[in-house]
Amino acid sequence: MTAIEISTPGGPDVLVPGKRPVPQPGPGELLVKVAAAGVNRPDVLQRRGAYPPPPGASDLPGLEVAGEVVAAGQGATHLIGTNVCALVAGGGYAEYAIAPAGTSLPVPEGLSMAEAAALPETLFTVWINLFERGFATEGEWALIHGGTSGIGTMAISLCKLFGVKAVVTCGGDDKCAAALKLGAAAAINYKTRDFVNEVRQLTGGAGVNVVLDMVGGDYIARNLAVLADDGRHVSIATQRGVTAEVSFLDIMRRRLTLTGSTLRPRTLAFKTLVAEELRATVWPFVESGQLRPVMDRTFPLREASAAHARMEGGDHVGKIVLTV
Repeated sequence: MTAIEISTPGGPDVLVPGKRPVPQPGPGELLVKVAAAGVNRPDVLQRRGAYPPPPGASDLPGLEVAGEVVAAGQGATHLIGTNVCALVAGGGYAEYAIAPAGTSLPVPEGLSMAEAAALPETLFTVWINLFERGFATEGEWALIHGGTSGIGTMAISLCKLFGVKAVVTCGGDDKCAAALKLGAAAAINYKTRDFVNEVRQLTGGAGVNVVLDMVGGDYIARNLAVLADDGRHVSIATQRGVTAEVSFLDIMRRRLTLTGSTLRPRTLAFKTLVAEELRATVWPFVESGQLRPVMDRTFPLREASAAHARMEGGDHVGKIVLTV
């Protein structure tokens, strides 16, 4: 099969097509003939040599796929012939990929394979961090950085479905307009406006109940400044640094919670549990057409380097997907 390999850590040009044997599924695993694979920020970090795959995972990039199940291991053969989208720990940038049956979800009618491939990574991430760790609840305010990224657009969509008022930051007025069109309660151009002052005004000085942060560094103290009493701060990435100086006296006084998580290293048992929650709670919205990923552009598998260049350029709104 054709697969996209990382020839050496570096820029987008190190992603090169190569030939690999078709993998064989073990117990509880599916062999998916990949129709589409999502492109995510962790793929970029892996390409640079900063985010190695967990033990036992494929060294190929790609954390989500959609396609037809063409073979399966013991306990999963009933899924042969069905179309699924799946969260995988690696190996998605290929014509065939192994997916755990436990992290696979059925592709409903009306959802394209490219759209299906754009769902798992962002859906799992937002659900775990905004709604489980962040306890976002109907009627609350949530501040979400990177409002037009794959994570940001999924967060806006889920907030809209579950009655959470999403305030997002974006890097341009056009992106702010796109976020508002998607259903954000407010969008702030962080390049021209101070999101701390803007959020305080929007919430009448009360602050937001939860922050979903992918920036880190000096943003942490600013995020805490706009959290309401009993607010929750959830970190999922550290684009501006892994350290921050904060006042623990303020955290104690206002009863703030600081938490965060990474998804890829979590156990299959945990991811399977999340998939079951999503199937019961969120997937009906996908099946009814109420939830769709925001799509930016698709690229042929062999043009993975161009897809990464677009992601790093920062002009995308929504998900970038590779098609096979």
